[in-house]
Amino acid sequence: MQAAYHTGKVAASGRLLIVDGHAYAYRAFYAIRSLNSPAGQPTNAIYGFIKMLARMRTLLAPSHGVVIWDGGLAAERKELLPEYKAQRPPMPDDLDAQIRQIQEYLAAEGITSLERDGVEADDWIAAVARRAAGAGFEVVIASSDKDFMQLVSDRIGLLNPNDKTESVWTAAQVQARTGLPPEAIVDWLALIGDSVDNIAGVPGVGPKTATDLLARFGSVEELYPRLAEVKSERLRAALQACEAVVRRNQRLIRLHDQVAGPGDSAELEFRPADVPVLRQLYGRWGFRTMLQELESKNPMQAQLL
Repeated sequence: MQAAYHTGKVAASGRLLIVDGHAYAYRAFYAIRSLNSPAGQPTNAIYGFIKMLARMRTLLAPSHGVVIWDGGLAAERKELLPEYKAQRPPMPDDLDAQIRQIQEYLAAEGITSLERDGVEADDWIAAVARRAAGAGFEVVIASSDKDFMQLVSDRIGLLNPNDKTESVWTAAQVQARTGLPPEAIVDWLALIGDSVDNIAGVPGVGPKTATDLLARFGSVEELYPRLAEVKSERLRAALQACEAVVRRNQRLIRLHDQVAGPGDSAELEFRPADVPVLRQLYGRWGFRTMLQELESKNPMQAQLL
């Protein structure tokens, strides 16, 4: 899979880029601290998002693409853990004001954008990725969220914006980072917890200890029946006391891939851009260079406007 991305070869069905919308909007917002439209409205997240998306399209040459947004927290996870993600601060007002405008841009650029109340982006991304992979696509998920490591397969890779090499992670990169294959990631995170999502793990169990346990026992399901084989009394006691927590964590961390949504590749194929709308948006935001590039690529339409 890695070689295919570097040589430009694409699977017969195509290559699908799935972008974690809010993750990239936040990244753009904090990467560019001050940028405003001629009317004085913040545009830093819009500008950064457009530039990052363009870079990904240049790097990967996808035939299809979709940006998926968080629509709130899954009710099942909140029921399992009422404090799930409760520590997260509200979205900054200046970013919130730009999300809908980013979605306006995506519509004008001909890129599918998905959001549904009560559906977490992670679950919808998992559903779209696995359906597309099953249909023969190469899939690249653009996100720094470690939960997506559980999805990596011979047809699903990760583009982590924190990785300056800009390489698409395969199972080899997951193994190098965690010491475990993708199919062990749910159990690995269930043992260590996830502070980003406010999920507590087993006290005293960090990434290395969790890797050692899973490398030896294979899975949580194999670990608990053989708990007596854990040599450290302190570790054994902690694991025993937290079995219910670990089981709950598995359910919290495992992504739900049964979300209904676009299943036809035509729905995710890039559509022709609406040049007049893009021109109006770039003008509103004061993106002069983007406007010039747009008009240089569409000289006839520019003359008519």
